[in-house]
Amino acid sequence: MTKLIFITGGVVSSVGKGIVSSSLASLLKLSNYKVRIRKLDPYLNIDPGTMNPSQHGEVFVTDDGAETDMDLGHYERFTGIISKKSDNITSGKVYEEVLRKERKGEYLGSTVQVIPHVTDEIKKFIKKDLKSEDFVICEIGGTVGDIESLPFLEALRQLRNELGKFKTLFIHVTLVPFISSANEFKTKPTQHSVKELLGLGIQPDILLCRTESKFNNESRQKISLFCNLSLDSVIMVENAKSIYEVPLKLFNEGAMEQIFSHFNIKKKNKIKLGLWEKFLKKFENLKDEVSVAIVGKYTNLSESYKSLNEALFHSGIYNNSTVNISWIDSRKLKNKKITEKVLKLFDGILVPGGFGKDGAEGKISAINFAKLKKIPFLGICFGMQLAILESIRHVKGYEKSSSTEFGPTNKPVISMINEWQKDNKILKQDMKNLGGSMRLGSYESILVKNTLIEKIYKKYKINERHRHRYEVNYNYLDVIKKSGVVLSGFSPDQKLVEVMEIKNHPWFVGVQFHPELKSTPFKPHPIFNSFIKALIIKKKSKDNEKN
Repeated sequence: MTKLIFITGGVVSSVGKGIVSSSLASLLKLSNYKVRIRKLDPYLNIDPGTMNPSQHGEVFVTDDGAETDMDLGHYERFTGIISKKSDNITSGKVYEEVLRKERKGEYLGSTVQVIPHVTDEIKKFIKKDLKSEDFVICEIGGTVGDIESLPFLEALRQLRNELGKFKTLFIHVTLVPFISSANEFKTKPTQHSVKELLGLGIQPDILLCRTESKFNNESRQKISLFCNLSLDSVIMVENAKSIYEVPLKLFNEGAMEQIFSHFNIKKKNKIKLGLWEKFLKKFENLKDEVSVAIVGKYTNLSESYKSLNEALFHSGIYNNSTVNISWIDSRKLKNKKITEKVLKLFDGILVPGGFGKDGAEGKISAINFAKLKKIPFLGICFGMQLAILESIRHVKGYEKSSSTEFGPTNKPVISMINEWQKDNKILKQDMKNLGGSMRLGSYESILVKNTLIEKIYKKYKINERHRHRYEVNYNYLDVIKKSGVVLSGFSPDQKLVEVMEIKNHPWFVGVQFHPELKSTPFKPHPIFNSFIKALIIKKKSKDNEKN
């Protein structure tokens, strides 16, 4: 029977539950076990699709078109296991389903309550859509003690009671802070966090203690004593230089031994750590160094573009290069003089996805600078659309071309689409709801032969993930081509533009999809590999000119 591992967090938020979940899943997969990872989010949104990235971080999109929590991106990057709609649930989805059933009379007149109706729905989610998985790891969002997560924790308590200790495992991730003035690690926050769990009827089986550096055995013994755990079950997880060190740290600290012991797994499959060891060895011996300016408007929180950050990092390792990223607020690029002053020192410029008019002109200014100064440029989703606007505005009569996303315009080169095709079916946009109504998930694109993008992929049919509601207007394709743009990728019906390039430029590519969502440390994305390679070539050329 499938074994369930529940991962909770205490003391502070952002304690690293997502990375721990991903790391343990990776180690189990490398032991030849079949694994699924799921995220239970306590917030009342149906999904994070309408949430501001500056507050919540990026929205990760799955192949099957779900807008999910960014932790699912970590799950995929660490394990290569493709996430699905059924791997992310929120309180909003749970209550929506409960109320739907109530309206249809499915509760047969019962008074609808948190227990058992809401908790039953949570348990149903945890156990559904499984196909002979050996392990299912469930990460519970938020921090123990938050009122929002109480129904989820109660559902987990019930599952432990129903399935038994040897089919369920509770791992609690906490912070053990170091107080420099007292010159000691403080265990009291961890003790209080475990006490909160105990008050809810949950005894954690393993404690993962986040710490700046290893604390002494006396502190471990204190935690063991007051938290009612064996000393071996109190595991230290030191801060790492890179999140990709965590799987090996957990392995070396004995986390897998504790998991196998808890589930009474005597015949253990050997864990093949070579993949991680090789990657980290390469990471520690990088030769080149390049700089990239990411010009966007969600720059106050780096997690707004988490997958993008990681994709650049992966391809940097692939190209044996450190990639230094600077986040540039596009709203500050008010004119060409400021744009040049801010961007002239970077080896490459990237304009990512985004929404709305705010900051758009600053992004267009950055695109223009990259084009004129022959700086390698990558535009993603909104970035591609703005690159096309930048180009067509240089054609006489099209100087005021715009997007209907910005308001009414006489030249709607970018406009909202009402319907599109997928798998020979017509899909329509829900004009009444913002959430879940975009072109979402994996779509096929056909690449034009003998173009840069075809050379990058080395094939002419690709599948990439999308998340947008505006497209390049088909009625302006001829004018766009006259402006110097090469349209090098289309939807299978040739109605939607997927890729654009610029002639006579070292490297200038815009894509309607989000390639960063499919990049992993062991399989970096070809677009980013090519982009970073172009930066290295550009920098070396510049250095040779100086010499």
